[in-house]
Amino acid sequence: MTSSAGSYSESSSAAGSFASEFERLLSEKFDKLRPGKIVAGTVVGVNKEMVTVDIGFKSDGVVPSTQFQNPQGAITAKPGDKVDVYIISLENESGQVLLSKERADQQKIWNHVEDVFKKNAMISGRVVQKVKGGLQVDIGIPAFLPGSQIDIRPHRNLDKFIDQTFDFKVLKITRDKGNIVLSRRAVLMSERDSLRAETLKVLAEGVVMEGVVKNVTDYGAFIDLGGIDGLLHITDISWGRINHPSEKLSIGQTVPVVVLKYDAEKERVSLGMKQLKADPWVSVHERFPVGGRIKGKVMSLTDYGAFVELEEGIEGLIHVSEMSWTKKVRNPSKVLNVGDMVEAVILGIDQEQQRISLGLKQLMPNPWDELRARHPIGSRVQGKVRSITEFGIFVGVEDGIDGLVHVSDFSWTKRIRDPKEIHDIYKKGDDVEAVVLDIDVPNERLSLGIKHLQTDPWETISQRYPVGTKVEGTISSITDFGLFVEIEEGVEGLIHNSQLGVDKSENIQEMFKVGSRIESEVTNIDREERRISLSIKAIKRRSEKDQMAEFMEDNSTAVTFGDLLRQKMDSSDK
Repeated sequence: MTSSAGSYSESSSAAGSFASEFERLLSEKFDKLRPGKIVAGTVVGVNKEMVTVDIGFKSDGVVPSTQFQNPQGAITAKPGDKVDVYIISLENESGQVLLSKERADQQKIWNHVEDVFKKNAMISGRVVQKVKGGLQVDIGIPAFLPGSQIDIRPHRNLDKFIDQTFDFKVLKITRDKGNIVLSRRAVLMSERDSLRAETLKVLAEGVVMEGVVKNVTDYGAFIDLGGIDGLLHITDISWGRINHPSEKLSIGQTVPVVVLKYDAEKERVSLGMKQLKADPWVSVHERFPVGGRIKGKVMSLTDYGAFVELEEGIEGLIHVSEMSWTKKVRNPSKVLNVGDMVEAVILGIDQEQQRISLGLKQLMPNPWDELRARHPIGSRVQGKVRSITEFGIFVGVEDGIDGLVHVSDFSWTKRIRDPKEIHDIYKKGDDVEAVVLDIDVPNERLSLGIKHLQTDPWETISQRYPVGTKVEGTISSITDFGLFVEIEEGVEGLIHNSQLGVDKSENIQEMFKVGSRIESEVTNIDREERRISLSIKAIKRRSEKDQMAEFMEDNSTAVTFGDLLRQKMDSSDK
């Protein structure tokens, strides 16, 4: 009996110990299975409304099937899948175990975000949309990216960031309010500092590097060399002329550059691209000899000509004066268009000023070379008045070739004192005959004369009006120093005040009138200067001499010299 009782006691004690351990394990298990906990489960059933999950509880839990839908709306869960769920309630009013996959995912994400924040690590996310003050980012849960933290430099257009995935630093977490603030700028600054340190190790004048075009302006482009920006000025992009840097560069483009200047103290870097190639102007004479023919592309048009690209970095100018032998080109666009391929002749090269002069008309025969043969100097030509200027008229001699009749070559004798008088003599379209005076082929000038159709009256003026000749003419003008008298059409002589034979006290303006006829004597002729000097006083002196001679002849025997002297004195007293 004793033995049997002892055995029972031991058995009872063991059973009690096992029950106690079972209760402990069961308590631990059920302690994990309480609302607010995240537990691992296995999918055991799937329908349209619910997904059934076994979490090791006395009954299975349910999760709304919408929490297992993909972006296309299909339910992805299937029996046997392992899934973490959040316990909402172990037994609701219907006796169900309510679970949530979304809340489990969110809580895990929050835990991950907090861990990233503590470690100052990075988290990846996709920009979803613009919100007030910045952007919304999906990192599994919504997070806020302030506008000031989007990039190192501010951006006006934030649309370009939408649907882009980036790495971020977590700046702030307020879990109870569900707020997460991110920064992309911090990530970029950290990367920039690392790249900067590496770049500074190799940065020096003359070093060739690769950079990324960060920004393009009117005056050049900023190139990111790796944490340090350098300026590539527009003049250092190409040996050729460019109107804007965007013609050669675009944002994001990787380009080779050479460091031209580096100011370590101010951290300023000047870069060059064209310096990576030889200066094309150094050997320009070898490739483009003067007189040679070239082909090029018209790059731009100006009021004064067209710029033609001969090769990259080398342009030449076709001046408007070199586009046609005969036509005056006022608008180059009437002859050429941007983009045209043209052939031209090299007229000259200024290597120092980096200028090349080109000609179009030199590809054709020069009509001015043949003009002298067709119209030698001294020959007569006929044409119509093309234009009238204050210094003469232009007469069309051949198609595109005009000759100038200067006002001084209108008449041998008549002077044009007022340019308006030209319009009284000639009209545009009038037929004119003239004589070829000179042909200046290099300067493309043709000089004509109308007065040369007649003999110069001044060549025979001395024969027609020898000194001492008495002439009668019309007073054409009265000046302070004398009278101008027209003795024949276009031929005037001057009677100086000293030759008028009047007293100084008398008023010449009252004594003589324009248009009056007057008699005078020719006292001097200057054919070179085309001047005739006249004198009224000389006529009076000649008249007195004649009277004296006549008197002497009539009284040669009766009159003595003394008598003549007394008569002269008596005459003076009267």
